[in-house]
Amino acid sequence: MPEVIFTDSNFEAEVLKAQLPVLVDFYADWCGPCKIQGPIIEVVAKEISGQAKVGKLDVEANQATAQKYQVMSIPTIIIFKNGQEVEKMVGVQNKDNLIDKLSKL
Repeated sequence: MPEVIFTDSNFEAEVLKAQLPVLVDFYADWCGPCKIQGPIIEVVAKEISGQAKVGKLDVEANQATAQKYQVMSIPTIIIFKNGQEVEKMVGVQNKDNLIDKLSKL
């Protein structure tokens, strides 16, 4: 399953009401570390396909959702399960760590 683009308008349906765990990468185009995290998220999306939904949310274009989840630094990765935040990580995360966290849900 390819990564999904999350927005303020689709966040509830795509993330909070999802049947699978969801990993959301909060990023911005101008953010250097986010450019490192991006390709890692793409690999995670492919490797965890069918077990979790993986996607990105641009904090510049979707400020309401970023504020709601108190995203102060980027990249921030939040994992949701059953509509609830279960894990929050700030800074670049490696593929194995992300897959491990998703696999345990």
